[in-house]
Parts: sequence; structure tokens; C-alpha cells
Amino acid sequence: MHALLTINGGSSSLKCGLYQIDAGHLKQLSTLKFGNLLGEAVRFSALLTAGDSQQETLDFSTIGKELRHQAALDKVLRWIQSTFPDLQLLATGHRIVHGGQTFSGPVLLNEATLAALDAFVPLAPLHQPYNLMLVRAIQTLKPDLPAVGCFDTMFHTTQSRLERLYALPKHLSDAGVIKYGFHGLSYEYILQQLKELGTSQLKTLVCHLGAGASMCALAEEKSVASSMGFTAVEGLPMGSRTGNLDPGVLLYLMREYQMDADAIEALLYKQSGWLGVSGGISSDMLELHQAQHPDAEEAIDLFCLRVVEEAGRLAAAMGGVEQIVFTGGVGENDADVRARILKGCLWLGADLDSQANAQGEALISTAASALQLRVIPTDEEKMIAQHTLQHALTQPITV
Repeated sequence: MHALLTINGGSSSLKCGLYQIDAGHLKQLSTLKFGNLLGEAVRFSALLTAGDSQQETLDFSTIGKELRHQAALDKVLRWIQSTFPDLQLLATGHRIVHGGQTFSGPVLLNEATLAALDAFVPLAPLHQPYNLMLVRAIQTLKPDLPAVGCFDTMFHTTQSRLERLYALPKHLSDAGVIKYGFHGLSYEYILQQLKELGTSQLKTLVCHLGAGASMCALAEEKSVASSMGFTAVEGLPMGSRTGNLDPGVLLYLMREYQMDADAIEALLYKQSGWLGVSGGISSDMLELHQAQHPDAEEAIDLFCLRVVEEAGRLAAAMGGVEQIVFTGGVGENDADVRARILKGCLWLGADLDSQANAQGEALISTAASALQLRVIPTDEEKMIAQHTLQHALTQPITV
């Protein structure tokens, strides 16, 4: 039995998907997750598609933090070997947040491509270092196993030059200081689902809402515009990220509060967003709802308002909107946030079926709605697996 392993990780978490290759098609066998990777008690769970599950707390206290991701992958490989002894891994597929202007499609990862991707670490400091760390970890553990990189930025390379430009001196734009957009693997998967539904030709606004949140305008089955830009901090306020911010605020903080680059980075990425607006209550939307505190409510309301305002900009970018899709952890599961956002989209013609929304149905628009309103679960791992399978088949891999 041949299979692919997808690897999608951050600073303290890791999610892997194991996919059997059957006559050129993919069948998911299991999902493996790690939480609290930088703590002493690491949470590990394995869910088999057949329904069986396993949960375990691992003691990583004797393992240096720089080796935690490698230790987690070693656990994954040993689990696969014991659970599926006849399985042969053909390749691994990796989510890599930033591909810059260099990478517009999946690539085979080697020392040359990894060196090029190291240059984009400053553009995605919360994700890129750990994405690349996991690639190097699997290369250490399985040096003969091909690794394919799939980029969150590659889906947005269809955007026009004007859409991607900032009003900066041309030499900076030419040097790569432009809008890239992120969550591309998620948007690509949603587009695939819309093709199956027969609605992919509609002008569609996709809302990928979670602790990392963004929006994308899809027209003619392509990314036309998105909320995130040069980095994944632009756009909507997120769990702990500011979203759009007047750059003059940063100049003010540097001069009046003597904040250096590290302090500014911590403010932008880790201390703001829902966490900051709520006065430190939480960066988790469910906890904000449960807090029943005015500051938590303000954080939720601000987030929903910014989504509504961004919907207007993206609708203008594609000359109208005919469909809105909610995805991501909050978008898929939070009926209240969806209702607040769609209340602000009445002017676009959105008419929400409140009962269908509350019940978490796939179609949440009324018959009278001018827009189709949908909830579609995303699956970035499946998208990575598909790219890896397609790319691996063009490589000289011996089966």
C-alpha cells in the first residue's frame, strides 16, 4: 500500500494527514495532531478515518525546543509503521506559508529551494520558520523521501499587478514589497468544492474566518483580490494580530514609547486583535462568546464590522458579488458571527435563513436572497495531498 503524508505545522502545533494512493486517487487513512509542542506535556491524538481514535500525553521535557518538531514527526512515523505495517510512504507534502514571487506552484524541496524560502522568514515570522523546520526534520528522519512544498501564496498569483501594488517607490515594488495574499490552499479547496456544486463561475466572496482570518474575491475561478497583503498581519483583526493599521501608529509608538522592531512585531502579531481589544480576555472566539463581558463583545463586534467593510471592498474589486462562502474554524462553526456579518451585508442583497444558519446547514440563504450564502468546511491537508500526488507523479520516484 502506497501513501502520502501531509505536514502542516506552526510554532506549537502540528497536523499531519495520511493518504492512501489508490489507482491515482487519494483516500484519507488518518489525521494526527500535536498540541503544546513547546510545553512539557505534549498532546498527541490520532484519528483513523474508520472511526478509531487514540489520545496520549507525551513527556517532551528532556527534548530541546529546537528538536520538538523533529521528535513529533518521529512519533508520527513510528505510529504509521505500527498501525500500517505494510504501508510505504512515497512523499511528504508541506504547507509553506510564503513563496514570495519565486514560487507560484508546488516544488520539490531541496537545499536550494529551502535556502530561497529562508529569505521569506521575515515576511511570515509566525509560520515560515516552523514550516521549514519541519521540512528539514523529515529530511533528517527520512532523507530519501521526496518532500513537496505547497504555498499559501501561490493561489493569489492570478491577481493583477495593480491589485498587488502598494503606493510605494517603484524600486521597492520591484524588489518584492507587494501584496501576496495568504490562505491560498484553503481558497483553492473551496473553489474545488464550488466547481462540484456548479457555482464556481459566480462572483464569490470567501470568508476564511478563524484566529487567522482573511477574505478572498473569486471571479472567473481565480483570485481577484484578498484582504491579506505583504504579510499575514494585514487585513482583518484576528486572534492576536492587528489587521489593517495606520502605519503612522507605528511611527508614533517608536518615537513616543521607544518601541523597537521586536516590540512592534510582538504588538502586531501576538498582543492585538481579539485578544488586545478584549483587554486580554482571549484570542479564541468561543471564549469571547462565553465571557459575556462588554470588552469581549466589543472585540467580536469590531471583527464582524471589519469583515462587512472588507466585503464591500472585495465586491468592488470584482464588480459585484453573487455568492458568499464561510469557511475556517469560526466561519464554519459560529452561527452568531455569521449572522452579525450578514446583517451588515443586507445592502449587497444577502438574506439569511436564520434557522438554517443556527442548524449549521450548508446553504443558509433564503429563496428571496439575491446572493447564495454557503458554509463549506475547508481541507488544506487534502489540497496539499492532491498537489503532492500530482507533483510526485512527475518526479522520478520509484514505486
